[in-house]
Amino acid sequence: MQKPRARVQVGVVHKQDTWIVAASLIPVTQRLRFLVAFRPSIMSPSLSARMAATFDQISNGRIVLNVVTGGDSEELAKDGVFLDHDQRYELTDEFLTIWRSLMLGEQVNFTGRHLKVQGAKLQFSPVQKPHPTLYFGGSSDAALKVVAKHIDVYLTWGEPPQQVAEKIAKVRRLAAEQGRTVRFGIRMHVIVRETASQAWEAANDLIKYVDDKTIAAAQQRFARSESEGQRRMVQLNQGSREQLEISPNLWSGVGLVRGGAGTALVGDSDTVAARMLEYTDLGIDTFVLSGYPHLEEAYRVAELVFPRLPLQNLPTFTPHQVLNNSYSEFVAKSDLLHSQPTASKEVSDDNSTQIKVRFF
Repeated sequence: MQKPRARVQVGVVHKQDTWIVAASLIPVTQRLRFLVAFRPSIMSPSLSARMAATFDQISNGRIVLNVVTGGDSEELAKDGVFLDHDQRYELTDEFLTIWRSLMLGEQVNFTGRHLKVQGAKLQFSPVQKPHPTLYFGGSSDAALKVVAKHIDVYLTWGEPPQQVAEKIAKVRRLAAEQGRTVRFGIRMHVIVRETASQAWEAANDLIKYVDDKTIAAAQQRFARSESEGQRRMVQLNQGSREQLEISPNLWSGVGLVRGGAGTALVGDSDTVAARMLEYTDLGIDTFVLSGYPHLEEAYRVAELVFPRLPLQNLPTFTPHQVLNNSYSEFVAKSDLLHSQPTASKEVSDDNSTQIKVRFF
């Protein structure tokens, strides 16, 4: 089993610029790390490398990067991107080839189908070596080829364990062909309460007022997506309320109307912890979690689930005040998620497993 990690994604959606929001929080945080998403199709690799290395230096090594190729041509066109699905992954491959070489301090001359640089060089290095960790999600064959060549942590959305195991096996095989290894993470929501009945009631409450017309409109929107991951999410619930528990305690109700990550672990604290450990047994070592509302669910996970996992260096909790606006919510989370993301699995003298986890 790989070294398990638990990470909580923080931030706001729709959609302030991630670089600026994250940079604004550097001076008011000390150990919080920032998972910054960026799109290779709308910035140059040289500029991106300078931005990432600058952020890494100013924050003393607290940036992590999520590479987002994009799966919606209509959305991408708004940023001036008019490439089809496979072309976008070709561009991402070229981008990361240049970007990773720059981070190694090399002078880069590169001519590809989509990108060209001459004499490019990063004049200063990042704190993290060889570069900040690269995260990436994608389920198509084109996406997985990029993962195998360039990515440090492959993120899957919250599919049932058997499907996740199949993905992990495929990525491992492709990475081995490139002489590389890849770590694995999972992106999902979580709904945890003191009892299972309370958790399922909370899950059902999330969609209680969502009518069939709204679901149908959302499903039509998802059908236009070119994302293989989105297609797999839609298949889990088929746009129907009839059977939303698609695997024990894995609920697909979120995906009826929300694009992207559409599943949640639902249950009492013991059950949610057990399901997380089932994923770690498959090779998952990183959990990118969210909930509704985000702040309240973050506290529930930390207070109810973390003590039931074999974790070390648990955070210290202080009484908290729920803040109303989204920016305040972002900042408030930084008080909870203190430690930097290092993790290791240790076996004690009695052969019991202990997991060290530091949180984003």
